[in-house]
Amino acid sequence: MKREELILACTSDIAGKVRGKSFPAVQLEKRLNRGIGWTPTNVQITCFDNIAETPFGSFGDLVLIPDASATMRLPDEDAPDEVLMLGDIRYTDGKPWEFCTRAILRDALARLKRVSALTLNGTFEHEFQIRHEEVQPGSAFSSSGFRQWRAFGETLIAAMRANGIAPDTFLREFGPGQFEVTMDPSRDMAIADQAVILRELVHGVAARFDKGATFVPIRGPDAVGNGVHVHISLIDADGNPATHDADGKHELSLHAGQFVAGILKYLDAFTALTAPSVVSYLRLTPHRWSAAFNNLGFRDREASVRICPVSDISDLARARQFHFEFRAADAAASPYLVLAALVHAGAQGIEEGLSVPDATQQDLSLLSPQDLAASGHTRLPQSLEQALKVFAANETVAGWFPEGFTDLYVKHKQGEMAMVADLEPIEQCRRYEEVY
Repeated sequence: MKREELILACTSDIAGKVRGKSFPAVQLEKRLNRGIGWTPTNVQITCFDNIAETPFGSFGDLVLIPDASATMRLPDEDAPDEVLMLGDIRYTDGKPWEFCTRAILRDALARLKRVSALTLNGTFEHEFQIRHEEVQPGSAFSSSGFRQWRAFGETLIAAMRANGIAPDTFLREFGPGQFEVTMDPSRDMAIADQAVILRELVHGVAARFDKGATFVPIRGPDAVGNGVHVHISLIDADGNPATHDADGKHELSLHAGQFVAGILKYLDAFTALTAPSVVSYLRLTPHRWSAAFNNLGFRDREASVRICPVSDISDLARARQFHFEFRAADAAASPYLVLAALVHAGAQGIEEGLSVPDATQQDLSLLSPQDLAASGHTRLPQSLEQALKVFAANETVAGWFPEGFTDLYVKHKQGEMAMVADLEPIEQCRRYEEVY
């Protein structure tokens, strides 16, 4: 039977899920102006589709307005293309809705420009796994692993490029059925837009191969985790790199060093935003190549913030290569909230004129609590419940977000936690694997 193309107008919500409403493609011009109806209480739909405690009840009306610059199109030979457009949630009078994740990030980026005149340059590095695949020893990083998944990888790379995302690498990672995909940097809002679109492309391409992909933070207590690493550099008002200073501590420029210091100072208070699931905290433990402390590392893949290596044989100047990487995040989080937290923390560090910390040269997990405190480092929260308490108690971090957001977010996550509270960790992981 004949099919007519639909476009999904959507948002990456507090749960890190992409939700929306579709409309016939012939209505696009109208919808770009008028949007499509949305309901405030939708913000409290958890990743498990229960509705957490909401201040809105059945009241209120909003509109979700698609943004043509944030479009994903996945061609289909036998049917209309799969098309989605990320958008902004607004009041019916056109004002931004304060709890729209894109609006939250937009405010953070504006703050960074106010305090430093800098633009954010960055990209999200993703790990994911294919579900229901048998373990195949010897395939990690191998030619056989690449050969088996070559068609999938090449299809994904082509889909990325067709959607304006410049592919960087695709590899068969360490864990069972695990892959890593990276892309070139972009600027400001496009950093998060492209992260969301990439995740949808992975799911869409996997489905074309009759496979299911998952970005779950970890598939079991003893499993390999799937992280999200956010690579960041700064650009000045003239478009020049502004992260590197050969004479700066760790070669960081003044503002870049303050930005990093702000992340590390406030990290424990916003971990609930970057690692927002119950099972996220099975991954954020020592010796998992993730992050467990608020430390800076020089090429250390267990540091929360890592100064990335620079190649002397690259055709790019050192300043254009130089950047740092945030490692305490996963794909249960909306990229917009992850980036907003990082940008606010960086701007806070610039405003406070923080000093760049020393890079750690030891295993912090071996220190006693007293020695850890004396070193100036903090163990990150070890459960979502603890992370939410630290988040809610920190007035500075809460002040970065719209009035009422902290309470809304905590209630959202409490509703999510209730859905898995009686399950063993392995079953919790399986539930999250199903939804991410």
